Amino acid sequence: MPDQAPTLAIIGAGQLARMMAPPANTLGLPLRLLAEAEDASAAQVIPDHLVGDYRDLPTLLKVTDGCAVVTFDHEHVPTEHLHALEDAGVAVRPGPEALVHAQDKAVMRSRLTAIGVPCPRHAVVTTPAEVAAFGFPAVLKTTRGGYDGKGVWVVRSEADCEEAFDAAIATGVQILAEELVDFRRELSALVARSPSGQAAAYPVVETTQVDGICREVIAPAPDLVPELAGDAQAIALKIAGELGVTGVLAVELFETTDGRVLVNELAMRPHNTGHWTQDGAVTSQFENHLRAVLDLPLGSPEPRARWTVMVNILGGDPAAGHLYDGFPHALARDPELRVHLYGKQIRPGRKVGHVNAYGDDLDDCLERARHAAAWFAGELGDESE
Repeated sequence: MPDQAPTLAIIGAGQLARMMAPPANTLGLPLRLLAEAEDASAAQVIPDHLVGDYRDLPTLLKVTDGCAVVTFDHEHVPTEHLHALEDAGVAVRPGPEALVHAQDKAVMRSRLTAIGVPCPRHAVVTTPAEVAAFGFPAVLKTTRGGYDGKGVWVVRSEADCEEAFDAAIATGVQILAEELVDFRRELSALVARSPSGQAAAYPVVETTQVDGICREVIAPAPDLVPELAGDAQAIALKIAGELGVTGVLAVELFETTDGRVLVNELAMRPHNTGHWTQDGAVTSQFENHLRAVLDLPLGSPEPRARWTVMVNILGGDPAAGHLYDGFPHALARDPELRVHLYGKQIRPGRKVGHVNAYGDDLDDCLERARHAAAWFAGELGDESE
């Protein structure tokens, strides 16, 4: 009987870990999961899982025991624990020296500036007066812990700054001030990179954010001039190489009104802006992440269709019924629609799934994906058919 493939440990049991399971099954890769709860999204589909706290080193050592590689559903594992896992002989991918740039925005801004990557003007600030000296309007961000619009404030006066500094004091983190960028739209450049240095770049996409949450993605970004698309991909590949990233790297960007791109955020894991790849690319971000962290040859990032649109399904009224109830209408109306549900309890505004629609007509893809997402979210009635 052939030797078993190496076991890959995943820390975190959200939808990103859940969506690694299908390509892992296809590739014959055993997965082991550290879940925050027995009913967590990925724990529902990955049988080999342990429930525990990712901040507890003995728990991390237990779940990774016997695993060749550990990777992540989120970036919140303490840096010192990542070094301890490396000392225990586990390949941590991405490694702690890379991952800290996705964990700490001040560290990220400093390093990207040093390697010549274009970023918004920024400074670490300690008082509202320092923000005033930096200049209003500004964007304040906690250097650690923020996501999906949390830990981010647009401020136009010293009085506006109080909430941000109160949050910083409560959580023991710093505040980063950034210029409020005059941008045309938001873009995302997604790449995968293996330890041996092979890299693959997906088409640059346009993203729509509402209240800090990604609502929809268009792949590729419409009307993006080839030179700017090339700049965005080159920036993502440079960051991946200079920082030593292994796995998927998502670089969220501003396309400015004067025709430039500036780096907004980094994520070193599969990312919401890459969910379109599940159905719209030859190799999904989830499969390429697995291939990359195990140092297997990467798959093609080329699109399968001219356009793919991803729209997130956000939770509405928990009493409105189960998301499964949306399938009869959505699938009958659009047999080519692809629906991905996360097995999460419905809460208002929570990401509970997404839909992908692909084809040759962008307007048609947008209508199909938006309709289906709204239907699952309970925002449409029977009259919409």
